[in-house]
Amino acid sequence: MPELAGDLREPAAATPPARTVGAAGPGPSQAPAARRPRTAPAWVWTAPPVAVLAVVFLYPLALVVRQSLSPEGGGGAFDAYASVFASHGFREALGTTVWLAVGATVGCLVLGFALALVIAFVPFPGSKAVAKFIDVFLSFPSFLVTLALLFIYGTVGMANGAWTDLTGAAEGPFQFLATPWGVLLAEITWFTPFVMRPLLAAFSQLDTAQLEVASSLGAKPARIVRRVILPEALPALAAGGSLVLVMCLNEFGIVLFTGAKDVTTLPMLIYGKAILESDYAAACVVAVVNIAISVGLFGLYRVVSKRAGA
Repeated sequence: MPELAGDLREPAAATPPARTVGAAGPGPSQAPAARRPRTAPAWVWTAPPVAVLAVVFLYPLALVVRQSLSPEGGGGAFDAYASVFASHGFREALGTTVWLAVGATVGCLVLGFALALVIAFVPFPGSKAVAKFIDVFLSFPSFLVTLALLFIYGTVGMANGAWTDLTGAAEGPFQFLATPWGVLLAEITWFTPFVMRPLLAAFSQLDTAQLEVASSLGAKPARIVRRVILPEALPALAAGGSLVLVMCLNEFGIVLFTGAKDVTTLPMLIYGKAILESDYAAACVVAVVNIAISVGLFGLYRVVSKRAGA
């Protein structure tokens, strides 16, 4: 009986053989790590754009600075700077450039804010088309606006032509285009869309519920604009105004096309010194001053744009 019981007992489970690493290969935990693709060093990608920037921009700029410090006619390093800074023409051009840029910026801010308010909050047919046209207008060259103003208000423009036809006078009354006020009008006309674009973007994100609540509480439109809309528009106004100020300081085509002979800005002074007088040292000095002012204002524009989220 003991032998029979031993025969009927189930056989014990066989013990699995130990894994031999060398014979069956490595286990799952011992799989070789995946090889990372080899990438080029960072300098390989940064070198080409840096080289292009150095050749196209930095090298000519360095030549301008060097020419301003070592004029071909000889003299000390800062003799050309002293001569230019002491000249009445440079001080007058600097003052004209600053007041035209500041005046155009203020005009663009006022006009751009008013037009953006109408487009964004006053429903009228074609408002979306007008907003899209502003984007297209930004791609136009500046001399087209000046040319259009010449056709209208020029010496032989349509306005003066209509006046002489009606009155028989020898010339029309509209002679302001060749004056600083004509340059100011052309710059405001051209640069106003650069203020309207960020304003329209800011107005599109404004919660209209605030306007409805203010209106339901009896606030008049002027108060709503002053207390609700204007605080939201201040960052966009600062960014757009900073950009317009920088661009007005460097504007050349508008001043040239208006034919304002008595209006000399820094870009016009550079053109006159280099092309008309062949005084390259003085032209380089004025160019360095213009670049320094522009870079400083552009840095201010970047700071304001960053804070405004533009």
